[in-house]
Amino acid sequence: MSNLNIDAIKNQTYDAIVIGSGISGGWAAKELTGKGLRTLVLERGRDVKHVIDYPTTLMQPWEFEHHGRINKDVKDANPIVSKCYAFYEGTEQFFVKDAEHPYVQEKPFDWIRGYQTGGKSLLWARQTQRWSEYDFQGPARDGFAVDWPIRYADIAPWYSYVEKFAGISGNKDNVPSLPDGEFLAPHELNCVEKYFKEQVAKNYKDRHIITGRCAHLTSPKQVHYDQGRAQCQSRTICERGCPYGGYFSSNSSTLPWAAKTGKLTLRPNSVVHSIIYDEKKGKATGVRVIDATTKEMMEFYARIIFVNAAALNSNLVLLNSTSHRFPNGLGNDSGLLGKYVAFHNYTATIDAEYEGFLDSTTDGRKPNSAYVPRFRNVEKQETDFLRGYAAGFSAGHYQHDDRSGLGEDLKKALLKPAYNNVWNVGSHMMGETIPKESNYVALDKSKVDPWGIPQLRISVDYDDNDRKMVKDFFEQFTEMYTKAGFTNIRTNDSNRTPGLDIHEMGGARMGKDPKTSILNKWNAIHSCKNVFVTDGASMTSTSTQNPSLTYMAMTARSVDYAVKEMRKGTL
Repeated sequence: MSNLNIDAIKNQTYDAIVIGSGISGGWAAKELTGKGLRTLVLERGRDVKHVIDYPTTLMQPWEFEHHGRINKDVKDANPIVSKCYAFYEGTEQFFVKDAEHPYVQEKPFDWIRGYQTGGKSLLWARQTQRWSEYDFQGPARDGFAVDWPIRYADIAPWYSYVEKFAGISGNKDNVPSLPDGEFLAPHELNCVEKYFKEQVAKNYKDRHIITGRCAHLTSPKQVHYDQGRAQCQSRTICERGCPYGGYFSSNSSTLPWAAKTGKLTLRPNSVVHSIIYDEKKGKATGVRVIDATTKEMMEFYARIIFVNAAALNSNLVLLNSTSHRFPNGLGNDSGLLGKYVAFHNYTATIDAEYEGFLDSTTDGRKPNSAYVPRFRNVEKQETDFLRGYAAGFSAGHYQHDDRSGLGEDLKKALLKPAYNNVWNVGSHMMGETIPKESNYVALDKSKVDPWGIPQLRISVDYDDNDRKMVKDFFEQFTEMYTKAGFTNIRTNDSNRTPGLDIHEMGGARMGKDPKTSILNKWNAIHSCKNVFVTDGASMTSTSTQNPSLTYMAMTARSVDYAVKEMRKGTL
């Protein structure tokens, strides 16, 4: 090998490589650099710097050309991403457009992606709940999926670790199915939300209405100020990027923290092609990258690799990482890579009205709502469907303006807004879907993306268990609403396509047995132990909780293990 090649390899060699800069990738970067490792973070999208690259964050509604709405041409060109609730004129720059990264829908699936530094951490709903022991025991109890190789006790200290740094608002609620955490001050429920909480407590012993737990700095601590973040301003336009760092994102928190160590190299516009496996060494040695701009192929090297490209893209990278040892994808001895993909079912909502508290209204805004922890099949199987669901709950007393007049009459009417003669209340279901072998992703054999990488073929759908769960949600919440005195109760099943929940999980699941799983209890590939997967792809089951907090905790836990093993010389 020439000296030129040796120098090139040396310049492209790091202690660790992280694929992806979103919520889990940002945590991997923070932890690896904090432990002294020279770390390369590969981001396939453009660079987005905190504050500097949030172009719409301070814009007023009248400053948008289309008053915030997506114009018809953009909507027609993007029928998939246009369905996303957070996609509008103020945020479209943070979403992947439909034509930019094509994929094959064997069954209808709306794949929502954010390719930029920070990934979807700029766009997430910021809800952060811990899993409980019941959630980790679920598959072992009912026999669907495989048993988790970890339990709550394994991850509980890591939940505390990441909560303190990220800043989680919440209340100590003492709900067995939803463990308490390290909380900042909670958001206050409004009068009707408190009323519903009281009514549910009066009528049910196993059901609870609590304030949501969310990644917002309601009462910042010194560690948050040290990150350069400030108190949440309750602007509720978080998805545009927060210049105050009031909510947690990779951009405002973990990546700048990693950069301060001097150990971080962030390389945007780097589309990962595959992971390099060395047959002689019996481990991965690096990552192949295609420059998004020049289309040049290059290689980077490291002793440990963290795969955090978001669930489906992480599956894509692993499936495309073929070698003589792994002809069907890195670590795919079991043949299960890409299989047992699951998600959350958000199709069902229920709305109603309440005629009390008409002398009260809501004032200001809060980036949160009430939350109903799972109460079905928690300690034992009690329904005709497996697992369960959580739900959001919110209430509002909204004003309406009389704009029928002209001149002075119109001005007077607008200065004295009238309020509806009812409160509007509503809930949305967050249902756990069961991982099934028939729900999978695979590489297409003929179609490639703009970088020459095989397109991802997605075959994911609902099943009869999901339909039974929706029916139960409608029945139980109708009963709860009725007992609370709510009227005009209306149920709706949107039948929306999977994917819009943006909570896809699995495909490279954790497990105890290499024959039935891809990853071990440390999120390392069973047969390639220096590659770790700590994003949604690693999930054995989905539970009902929003998953991001669990990704963060798992990542911190896995980095701690990986670095210790590396220093022992075993990796």
